Amino acid sequence: MPNSSIKNEKMYDDLRREGNSKEKAARISNAAAARGASSVGRKGGKSGSYYDWTVGDLKQRAKELGISGYSHLTKDKLIATLREH
Repeated sequence: MPNSSIKNEKMYDDLRREGNSKEKAARISNAAAARGASSVGRKGGKSGSYYDWTVGDLKQRAKELGISGYSHLTKDKLIATLREH
């Protein structure tokens, strides 16, 4: 079902399949629709993988994002939860 707040649905879907969070995929796809994909690609930086983070850091990030029920999750499930947020 199309989402009117997403300006480039195909790019959004591709980014989600790659494992990006909903927020990140929407931000990138909307920026690409507004400024052009090549412009957005040059602007972005490189962030580390969640797998390089400690469990404590992942839990802190979940807390910052307002996610509940993260304290009992394994590292893999915590990463999946953060990506789905």
